[in-house]
Amino acid sequence: MIEVENLSKYFEDLRRGKVYALKDVSFDVQPGEIYGLLGPNGAGKTTCLRILSTVLRPSQGRAIVAGFDVATHPAEVRQNIGFMSGNTGVYDRMTAWEMVEYFGRLYGLPEDLLQHRLHEVFETLQMNEFRDLLCSKMSTGMQQKVSIARTIIHDPPVLIFDEPTSGLDVLVARKLLEVIESLRSQGKSIIFSTHIMREVEKLCDRVAIIHKGRILAKGTIEELEQKHNQTDLEELFFDLISKYETEAGTV
Repeated sequence: MIEVENLSKYFEDLRRGKVYALKDVSFDVQPGEIYGLLGPNGAGKTTCLRILSTVLRPSQGRAIVAGFDVATHPAEVRQNIGFMSGNTGVYDRMTAWEMVEYFGRLYGLPEDLLQHRLHEVFETLQMNEFRDLLCSKMSTGMQQKVSIARTIIHDPPVLIFDEPTSGLDVLVARKLLEVIESLRSQGKSIIFSTHIMREVEKLCDRVAIIHKGRILAKGTIEELEQKHNQTDLEELFFDLISKYETEAGTV
């Protein structure tokens, strides 16, 4: 469902020349799979996800999402993805229902299908008790549910979550992870970007560890621990980054 091959993104700098935010990144995500992008802030995770969501154009390489090339068929890609970040970005003067309905219309859903999906999504996410509440009056947890609802209203086959638990308390974050797990069971292809080890261990079927725009290792957690002779994901993560920094410093 998602194929990324030698994807790179660079920016021109007058002094340094080409500055790479992403360098030769390759991975794939299958239906019914959660693929984790694990890396520190500034690692290139968001750059990668912005390319997959057609916000940025790749400098090199290619990315295919739901059968469409992100560079040559961006409109088709956007119809087949849902993107959610840690910033809820809800509109204060809209109710929960109005907000999600608005996004459903942006996606071009026919009115009868839209109303069906609204009732279905609000029931699934248990949002009916605050469906008529203004977003400005909502708790953070309520706003996060609205953000999830607008992400999935058009029932896309591909979902992208860019550090969605950032700034959330433990209870709200836990509920969000449960929703993402349920979406996997529906056969969605899901990319989950985070710097939190526990979330990767709990959710992800496979993971890529990314640092300074490059993938340092990828596979299941078990495969990575065996290959690198580690029994703890956090130790594996820091060991890979430390080795990379040491080698880069000697070049």
